[in-house]
Amino acid sequence: MTNDLAGIIKVFFLTSVAFVTTVAWTPLLTHFLYRYRLGKQIRDEASAPIMAKLHAAKSGTPTMGGVLVWGTTLVMLLLLHFGGKVLGPFAAFDFFSREQTLLPAGALLAAALVGLVDDYFGVRHIGPKGGGLRMRHRLLLYTGIALIGALWFYFKLDWDLLHVPFVGNFNIGWWYMPFFVLVIVATSFSVNGADGLDGLAGGILLTCFAAYGTIAFVQGKTDLAAFCGVIVGALLAFLWFNINPARFFMGDTGAMSLGVTLGIVAMLTNAALLLPIIGITLVIESLSVIIQMLSKRFLKRKVFLSTPIHHHLEAKGWPEPKVVMRFWVVATVSSVFGLVLALVDFSMFP
Repeated sequence: MTNDLAGIIKVFFLTSVAFVTTVAWTPLLTHFLYRYRLGKQIRDEASAPIMAKLHAAKSGTPTMGGVLVWGTTLVMLLLLHFGGKVLGPFAAFDFFSREQTLLPAGALLAAALVGLVDDYFGVRHIGPKGGGLRMRHRLLLYTGIALIGALWFYFKLDWDLLHVPFVGNFNIGWWYMPFFVLVIVATSFSVNGADGLDGLAGGILLTCFAAYGTIAFVQGKTDLAAFCGVIVGALLAFLWFNINPARFFMGDTGAMSLGVTLGIVAMLTNAALLLPIIGITLVIESLSVIIQMLSKRFLKRKVFLSTPIHHHLEAKGWPEPKVVMRFWVVATVSSVFGLVLALVDFSMFP
């Protein structure tokens, strides 16, 4: 069996196992979330009148559903790595490696735990106005996680190489660290902003991780590709229960952790500059918020009825499933287009 074929089998097998495993333990998590009333409270009419009106019926729907994705991913990673003697031939599917998956797995866990605390504070009305951690505290924590990753890249991996698609590679020295932090923080908060409709963030993340998993595989990073595949499988299972009407929401523990991880995978594949194309829906969501803030501050008027833009489209009369499905279509097309660009670029700069 060729190495490429073995790698393909490994990635698709682990993706399938992740899907089945996540579906299997979802009832346990659902029971726990409902039993302990870990439901999300929709923002009040005073702070977000349009959103409150559109989503009033969703108040009390459990959050923290992102545990399904990162929980399955990390358990499979550890079980296949440390359970080799017990698992026998399945040990060949081990996808843990210091060079490829240690950092994204560690960042996934760290960001997930911060998000889990934030989600818990939110449902228990702990913190400012009962809404969890303050934005500045969240920004500080996730910037700290990104900074640790940047230091790991720069000092541990001795990596300061930035690839500019169709141009070449450039050693940018210590500038690599602030660039790394910017990519991780921007990606994580963009994903969090997209997590506002049933199935929206999950579908966008699925296409992004599938694209970067393919890029990693083409680069010979089979373990990283398998890591992305496991996340894709878990996200597919999550979406089974998260599509409208959602059984539970992803929560910060899912959105922020997967956003951080997506950014790190983009850096590991040295394809970070393609992320705005592959994840163009995330860019659009964030830009709508920035434009709204600037317009309100300097022009004293709103450009959108509500932001992020998916709420504007809802307010214009688009049914929620239509908004989500059309964003999925755009996300799929942009991910495929970004992947094609990456493959052509790779043929020029192998």
